[in-house]
Amino acid sequence: MACFLVTAAEAVVVTVIAQAVKKKESVTAVKLENGQSIPVREKSAIPVSRKLMWLAYLLWGGVALLAFEHVWHGEVVPWFPFLTAAASPGDAAEMLHEMSTIGVLMAVLVTAVWGVVAATAGSIVKRPERTATAQARR
Repeated sequence: MACFLVTAAEAVVVTVIAQAVKKKESVTAVKLENGQSIPVREKSAIPVSRKLMWLAYLLWGGVALLAFEHVWHGEVVPWFPFLTAAASPGDAAEMLHEMSTIGVLMAVLVTAVWGVVAATAGSIVKRPERTATAQARR
């Protein structure tokens, strides 16, 4: 009924954190011959802010898909209280139970998959480059 709200909350938090991390990622100054300095971002394998944005994109995509599905089935409506389950106390209890079980499980699963992808991408990028002669020997 409203399980996508848990993922939406995580997506908001991750997006804000990614933007803050992007601003604080290491910036160095390069001195020019005329004495001026220009700030330049250091190149790293994959910046943390980019990895966090991957998670945000996964979460926002899931939120959009689930919200569409809930609208399609009539569980989300364009009038107050917007969630049909919030109309009665019994349905609200069921909705909160669904959010605390299914919603949290979906958010944790997406985050776990992102963790595996981010770790794999980081290890692939950090691999030493193979030279043409080393590849030819194989």
